[in-house]
Amino acid sequence: MTDFSAEENTGTIPVQEKHQFDVAALQKFMEQQVEGYQGSLTVEEFAGGQSNPTYLLHGGGTQYVLRKKPGGELLKSAHAVDREYRVLTALQGADVPTAKTYAFCEDESILGTMFYVMEYLDGRVIWDSTAGPYSPAERGEIWDAANAAVAKLHSVDFNAVGLSDYGKHTDYIARQINRWSSQYEYTKTIENPYMDELIAYLPGNIPLDTSCTIVHGDLQIANMMMHKDKNEVIGILDWELSTLGSPLSDFAYMCRPYRDVLRGADLKSLGIPSEEAFVEAYCRRTGRDGIDHWDYYLAFNMFRLAGILQGIAKRVLDGTAASKQAEAAGAGAYDMAKLAWAQIDKSVKLD
Repeated sequence: MTDFSAEENTGTIPVQEKHQFDVAALQKFMEQQVEGYQGSLTVEEFAGGQSNPTYLLHGGGTQYVLRKKPGGELLKSAHAVDREYRVLTALQGADVPTAKTYAFCEDESILGTMFYVMEYLDGRVIWDSTAGPYSPAERGEIWDAANAAVAKLHSVDFNAVGLSDYGKHTDYIARQINRWSSQYEYTKTIENPYMDELIAYLPGNIPLDTSCTIVHGDLQIANMMMHKDKNEVIGILDWELSTLGSPLSDFAYMCRPYRDVLRGADLKSLGIPSEEAFVEAYCRRTGRDGIDHWDYYLAFNMFRLAGILQGIAKRVLDGTAASKQAEAAGAGAYDMAKLAWAQIDKSVKLD
């Protein structure tokens, strides 16, 4: 990432006080555990909105990236940097664009929480693939490159790369529905009839597709690193939600913009492939004839996102005196649930 512009990537800032740690302790760890490391260590923090604090390390003319679990009280399964490290390491020999991993540390006495060190990728993060300073041709290349990267991930034999126990092999969507329904009820701040409809409908209408692959859990172009000079994915980022599960659900999450921010947009003028063409390209690359019950997969992922937004609303409300942020997140949860139900009930009127 040679150009730290806001449009292209996160950029770095001095390490925030709440994210500071013992640099000397990290220096010693790097010398002992990272092959080829040398020199004096300096640390910056990436300024993006990662849920796991992420740092740019400089040492001996080489740059590295450190991902660290945040401090404080956390949800049991959240911020799983150990899972990130495991899946990235397992994918080293597969045809999937990922950063090379160097070392993992679960000894919390060193930096306060577990962390891992990986390769620094010299590229660009495309924060807004629906607009931004790109020609229609460039935007089309970006979307197609992302499609190809996802297809490569979903084509990996998880048994062959040692991830057969990385998650359960069946009932992914059912378990996710149960999880997010419970989370929603626990964090509910206002009545949302669309979430009620979804919670009633989704469990009994799960498609019978039994395919299982490594799933990323948060697939979006903003979670990919593009080559600095060409529109080619060199790394899929932010693996903390990865597991084994439904590749169709994983891919549908990436396709949500077609029914949300891109709804009614002139895709041709933007250079973005149509939803149908994008799905067809994925199916071609993964050897599928098509995807049945496509609207269900989209609705399920919007439901899941509504549950996440509702959780944010509750946390903000519980942690601050001012509730404007909570109101915004709560409104986002309501609107996302409405959009999700609209994929099932076509009579729902959207703005």
